[in-house]
Amino acid sequence: MLSRHEHRGLVWVDMESPNPEEVKSVMDEFHIQPLTAEELLLPSSRPRAEFYPSYAYLVLHFPALRHTHKHREQEVDFVIGKNFIITTRYELIDPLHKFSKVFEVNSVLETSNVGEHAGFIFFAMLKRMYKSIEHELDFVRRDLSTIEEHVFAGDEVSMVAAISRSARDLLSLRQTIEPHRESLHTLESEGIAFFGADFTSYLRALTNEYYKVHNHIMRLTDSLHELRETNNSLLSTKQNETMKIFTIMAFVTFPLMLVAALFSMDTKFTPIVGLPHDFWIIVALMATSGIAMFAFFRSKKWL
Repeated sequence: MLSRHEHRGLVWVDMESPNPEEVKSVMDEFHIQPLTAEELLLPSSRPRAEFYPSYAYLVLHFPALRHTHKHREQEVDFVIGKNFIITTRYELIDPLHKFSKVFEVNSVLETSNVGEHAGFIFFAMLKRMYKSIEHELDFVRRDLSTIEEHVFAGDEVSMVAAISRSARDLLSLRQTIEPHRESLHTLESEGIAFFGADFTSYLRALTNEYYKVHNHIMRLTDSLHELRETNNSLLSTKQNETMKIFTIMAFVTFPLMLVAALFSMDTKFTPIVGLPHDFWIIVALMATSGIAMFAFFRSKKWL
């Protein structure tokens, strides 16, 4: 599917899962190299930034954890010329979809100054994409806050799975955006010659946006590690307390079982057995043994 937007002499062509005919029409119109055009047909496995005489080609992947998409990682290919930008994606990407609505309204109302070349459109797009990652991080931050409340409310066991889910989300976010660093550095170093010196601050701002998101991920990862250590410590302490109680119960009941076993032996001269109130005497003997064991544990501060 191909959609086209124009505003003040700048053209944005957005393609979703394009077919060969759509890619060929774009290639012919904007003089795209055949090798680049082939890349637009299928998803790429790794991000990259390449510069050609008349355009720059970037491949970036973005996380999509909290949306109903087929994949947790979404790819966007950018072909940026002086007066055009082409985006290729392989499923609906919410930030780009919202950006297209704003861009279309501004085009009709003539209310936005998008800049003198398509690099400014790319800048606005990528800022919105990084903003969407910050929204993903807000969900993770709220999850960690909920986990913290449950950890200190005594729900350590149920929080093991919750912590693992948050760790998976943060790992996915980090693995998805870390390759952006190399592509953005290439764009910043080589894009000055392509877009002009006046665009330097915008390229640097995009790199700063990446580092801001990356630093947020790292801070949340550190918080998650601390929560995991705390939860493991509390869980281990609770398990140790439980095992201690079971061990003490075993030690307390052992002499009682021994006394009961001795007096249940089928012998002719078992003491006490046969005397008046023999049952109650044996019960009292067992209770005394239990109380003595309990007092011993208390004196050792094991209880």
